[in-house]
Amino acid sequence: MTGFLGEFEATVDAKGRFLLPAGFKKQLVEGDTERFVINRGFEKCLSLYPISSWEPIAEKINALNDFDPKVRQFKRYFLNGATLVEPDSAGRILLPATLKEYAGIQKDIVLVPAGNKMEIWDKVKYKEFFDAFSPESFSDLASQVMTGG
Repeated sequence: MTGFLGEFEATVDAKGRFLLPAGFKKQLVEGDTERFVINRGFEKCLSLYPISSWEPIAEKINALNDFDPKVRQFKRYFLNGATLVEPDSAGRILLPATLKEYAGIQKDIVLVPAGNKMEIWDKVKYKEFFDAFSPESFSDLASQVMTGG
């Protein structure tokens, strides 16, 4: 898989569940529709990994040197809250309360591609993130990232 495409909106119900959007599910390979890992993202969002995308990351993290204090700190922060989730019979995924609180998720969410995972954002926070980012800033960022400048 080369990565996900598309933005998908969903609603979180009173119990903290949301329905996996059909457009997202269509992009999953066989076997990845049954188990996911949900975790804190690097910004105030959540990361939703299909299990096949999570396993290589977990292997890489497990191979890090625990004698290095920075490694231990990274592991604690990155793995804190990581949760294996499975869609229920209706195809809904439960957002763990601590992760939902971390991302400030209220009711409406947006699932957006981030390579081999999807990010889950509170809809209002997602809009604020992009409203604060000008086309000129994006052009500068693209130049730095894509050309090494």
